[in-house]
Amino acid sequence: MKRRLLLVVGIAVFVGYFLLFHTNEYAPFSLLGVLGAIFANATGAGGGIVFIPAFQQLGVSAEQSVATSFAIQCFGMTTGSIAWLKHAKGCDYPDWRLLPKLIFICLPFSVLGIWLVYGLNASTPGTLSGLFAYFSIVIGLGLLITNAFNANKQKLISKETAKQHIDRLDVAALILISLIGGVVTAWLSVGVGEFIAFYLILRGYRITMAIAVAVVISAASVWAGVGHHIVEQQIYWDILIFAGPGAVVGAIIAKQLATRMPVTQLKMFFAIWVLFAGLFELFN
Repeated sequence: MKRRLLLVVGIAVFVGYFLLFHTNEYAPFSLLGVLGAIFANATGAGGGIVFIPAFQQLGVSAEQSVATSFAIQCFGMTTGSIAWLKHAKGCDYPDWRLLPKLIFICLPFSVLGIWLVYGLNASTPGTLSGLFAYFSIVIGLGLLITNAFNANKQKLISKETAKQHIDRLDVAALILISLIGGVVTAWLSVGVGEFIAFYLILRGYRITMAIAVAVVISAASVWAGVGHHIVEQQIYWDILIFAGPGAVVGAIIAKQLATRMPVTQLKMFFAIWVLFAGLFELFN
């Protein structure tokens, strides 16, 4: 009852906020914030998978697109992290106990990857739109392929069959994936969440837990990088003022969707959206 009341109040506040400033040219970014946060927190992907294409279509510079996406995700991914961590505490499945261990393994190396890019001033290998398009296509296709091969297996995941341990291969792979994901995130504002969720799902971990890990890592990662963008004065504050509150509302909605949708449908939704975003960006 309290959750429903909180959701209703949050939506009411957001609608009032939107209507109050509806004459402002940046008001529609409130809805973009909601959409990005719903997708990000229901799938584990960073909200940049929605924000970057939108900003590029609107003529926002590459630097401002990434910086503003970082800042918006500080609102949405943080709210989503709180919701997922609260959900984890109430889960009876023993495999959910792996959540803090997985976060502990991944987070330091994701942050390290981001800071390496900023510290070395490593520029993106190509244009932002081109790199984003290829990244999205590869991730989308990879998820569709794994879903095709593992659909039956995922249907069987239950309290007894979900992967309940982290072996040495997982530790080594997650360290490398997190480091690379951090580098990509510094360039695109997305990357580490998708990589981690993809790997954990492929390895047979519970999909909702994989999403929770990805959301928490993504949230901490954008906080680790947003200070750089503030110092460099790259954030588009007019957009953030409206998209930030929208992202909070979207994050609250997202966790409800992710815990109620069948896992196969959730995974397919994730894959198709990412693939579509990449193809649209590539051929537009």
